[in-house]
Amino acid sequence: MMNSVELNCIDLCGPDIQNSVSLLKQACLDCGFFYVINHGISQEFMDEVFAQSKKFFDLPIEEKMKVIKNEKHRGYTPILDSYLDPVNQINGDYKEGYYIGVEVPEGDPRAQKAFIGPNVWPAADTLPGWRETMERYHQEALAVARAVARLMSLAFNLRSDFFDQPVLLGDSIGTLRLLRYEGHVSDCIKGIYGAGAHTDFGFITLLTTDDVVALQICKDKDAEPNVWEYVAPLKGAFIVNIGDMLERWSNNIFRSTLHRVLRTKQDRYSIAFFVEPREDCLVECLPTCQSEENPPKYPPIECEAYLLQRYRETHSDPSSYKI
Repeated sequence: MMNSVELNCIDLCGPDIQNSVSLLKQACLDCGFFYVINHGISQEFMDEVFAQSKKFFDLPIEEKMKVIKNEKHRGYTPILDSYLDPVNQINGDYKEGYYIGVEVPEGDPRAQKAFIGPNVWPAADTLPGWRETMERYHQEALAVARAVARLMSLAFNLRSDFFDQPVLLGDSIGTLRLLRYEGHVSDCIKGIYGAGAHTDFGFITLLTTDDVVALQICKDKDAEPNVWEYVAPLKGAFIVNIGDMLERWSNNIFRSTLHRVLRTKQDRYSIAFFVEPREDCLVECLPTCQSEENPPKYPPIECEAYLLQRYRETHSDPSSYKI
């Protein structure tokens, strides 16, 4: 096995906030990944979310296809749905997933937007309590993301509640994704991956996994060849990484990190929470990340347009699915 990377560990309940900010900033400058502990979600509830996730993925494929991903990117995604590394992958990602976003009724004006609307849910008599568990987890994970964002604000020398604004994470379109990687070994030479090498699209991602070691990161995405290191799961912790949107916001001061998943002989379950601002947020260089000597490197772009562009590059059209 390749070497494992050592990540900074940030205690969200730690008394020394300045130390936490320093650790976070160092992690974002070094490798873009860090652990978060004492985040407020109990291990008992986390175990329940994983158990409910497994119950869904254990359903027959016919049942799962009843809740196939819709045009709002909600619901089930079968194996090979995404091509995160089309240059090196022969088929697509050997994983299946389930998207859950912020619940917005169809009559709400925001439901006309690309990533906003009602969720797709398995029938209550098929998986009793499943929806309630996932909705609660979505809310609790978003609270953790906002706590991390407050430290991020201080790392940028902004007021601590900068990202709490409604147009930012106050009205986040954060997306929960349940994932299962079936127990078949990846083969990099043949282009077979659990998840191909990619950077995340958004602001930050909160990941929790079982104890199967499979996630790898490449600290320097511009290096040739790439050097890959494993990230070990840490019981009770989130693995947090920064995405391309934060790279744009920070004017490349913080760099999003290339990562991938290599499948092993064991099934692997993980839960990712992708955090993005409100769909009409204008993503433009933060005021503390620019100067006359270092002007903004990216033009402003609205969050919805940016996400649509990135999803189309790497995901299948739901109309192409076959049962």
